Amino acid sequence: MSDKKRVLSCIQPTGDMHFGNYFGAVKNWVELQATYECMYGVVDYHAMTMPFNPIKLRENTWELIFNLMAVGIEPQNLFIQSLVPEHTELCWIFNCFASYGQLSRMTQFKDKSATASEGEDGFISAGLFDYPVLQAADICVYRADYVPVGKDQEQHLELARNIVQRFNNQVGKEYLIMPEPLYTEFTKITSTADPSRKMSKSAGEKHYISLFSDSDKIRKQVRSAVTDTGENTGGEMSPGVKNLFELLKACEKIETYTALKADYDAGNLKYAPLKEAVAEALVEISEAVRSKRAELNTRKKEVKEEIKASSAQIRERAQQTLRNVKELAGLLNVKY
Repeated sequence: MSDKKRVLSCIQPTGDMHFGNYFGAVKNWVELQATYECMYGVVDYHAMTMPFNPIKLRENTWELIFNLMAVGIEPQNLFIQSLVPEHTELCWIFNCFASYGQLSRMTQFKDKSATASEGEDGFISAGLFDYPVLQAADICVYRADYVPVGKDQEQHLELARNIVQRFNNQVGKEYLIMPEPLYTEFTKITSTADPSRKMSKSAGEKHYISLFSDSDKIRKQVRSAVTDTGENTGGEMSPGVKNLFELLKACEKIETYTALKADYDAGNLKYAPLKEAVAEALVEISEAVRSKRAELNTRKKEVKEEIKASSAQIRERAQQTLRNVKELAGLLNVKY
């Protein structure tokens, strides 16, 4: 076992990966592998909390696995949640240590349930209400020290910490590790079509730029990016222009960023060169990951077996944690 601190982070299999996902989380995941013992999960159980298609769910799960490997996530650090059933068993135990009141105050539940209620039958699953407890189990089943979080996930991590404290107090032993937030620098990317909203697939095709998209399509989307909307910004940089600069900086084109920012500050910036620089920077990243993805596609069966094996190996850690939790909670264990 490694002496490094352990990091756990997960992502839902929603299909194609876009630059918002990449710069907002996944690029950071790749870099964390050099410093920490990392475990990254594709959480297909979480994807069931909203209406889903079973065939697409399985396809999207493998699609995301291949995409994560293409951007630089090491296969031994990857697992698929449904291949580790200890997540859901620990979730039930954690349900008995979670506060109904705290769950009912979760901002994401309020937002997503409002969206679900607007559907054809207005169905809101109990899983949507309860999934923060499953998230807590995701973290604690591996005894993770750190969880990379953004502002929208702080509530969920606090719930996990409360569950840990309640469990440890109940069993009279400091067994479960209190997970800490890992605040790392990340870039918040907004839609190039509407800079007032984040880059997201759920908003529609024009609101995200796929990391694995055709180069010409990327260039076209960036060329059509909204810059100034005509609204009075009080002399501040408009959201659309700011987003383009953020993209350029996220691509680590610092020299180009500095030169174009100087033009902006001097009042001499033309948006065409800015858009061209952003487009070329995104295309450079996209071409590199598409090349790696194409190589992975030539050995799909081998890659899938590799991830099943890594999931099985990572599962051993979850099994040990669950055995200890059940023992401490007065439950019976089965022999593996």
